[in-house]
Amino acid sequence: MQEASDTASCIACAQDTKTPYSETSTAAIGVHTMKMPGRVYLVGAGPGDPDLLTVKATRLISEAEVIVYDRLVSKEIMALANPHAHRIAVGKESKRHPVPQDAINDILVKQAKSGRMTVRLKGGDPFIFGRGSEEAIALRAAGFTCEVVPGITAAQGCAASSGVPLTHRGLASGVRLITGHCRQDEPLDLDWSGLADPNTTLVVYMGVANISEISSRLLAEGLGASTPILAINNGTTPSERRIISTLDRVAEDAVRAEFKGPVLFIIGQVVTLYQTDHVCPILRDAIAYTPPTWELPAYA
Repeated sequence: MQEASDTASCIACAQDTKTPYSETSTAAIGVHTMKMPGRVYLVGAGPGDPDLLTVKATRLISEAEVIVYDRLVSKEIMALANPHAHRIAVGKESKRHPVPQDAINDILVKQAKSGRMTVRLKGGDPFIFGRGSEEAIALRAAGFTCEVVPGITAAQGCAASSGVPLTHRGLASGVRLITGHCRQDEPLDLDWSGLADPNTTLVVYMGVANISEISSRLLAEGLGASTPILAINNGTTPSERRIISTLDRVAEDAVRAEFKGPVLFIIGQVVTLYQTDHVCPILRDAIAYTPPTWELPAYA
């Protein structure tokens, strides 16, 4: 009875002094425990501008012990990270996946088992073409929970930076977000007839490599050749570029633009509201880019 009482006293003492919960701290009282599972957060990094991070995302990035991050997460955002955090780059791009998705899932599960606070940092929003749901499912299958922290998706960020609304009374009563790139580079299999709606704004993510096919299929389904298109490269960043085109010319114009970095296409009548003198605050002090005559500047 005395031995049990002494053990109880030791446990109370450990709790009172907030000793970290681990095998090392409990060995002295003869109690074997497993390390507490780590916390995993799927965090949206937004469209590029660090000022567009949510307050919660900023806090988690600064506190994380491990950050598993994508190629599109900017250096400015990574500069907000805990300087002692272990950083794991898992970025992918078209036709180049150095770290396959299954391997990324395994990394997250391993970090959860390690007991460390882990942030899975993704450009835009984790649940909009970010494969965040696949990672959440993998974590649940391994017995771990995760928290999703939304981010401003590229469609919202680019619409705001360019001054082009995604919906507008009399021009577009709805908006559809689609990916222009399929898993393992498979052919696009989309509802082309439904997408060719002149009263809906169509936003294409990751579509620069397939914009020729996308525009051709929309034309074939009856969407007008003169339908305006705004292509935005590196949206919400100082290197943002924009071109105005039409459905029958956009494939050619995109090739001539020689875009470097992510490109978003806004297709529909809302593009007629674009004003060339619209200046996004983050671009106001940027070094002016001198465009060809066919390219409209993103800033004055």
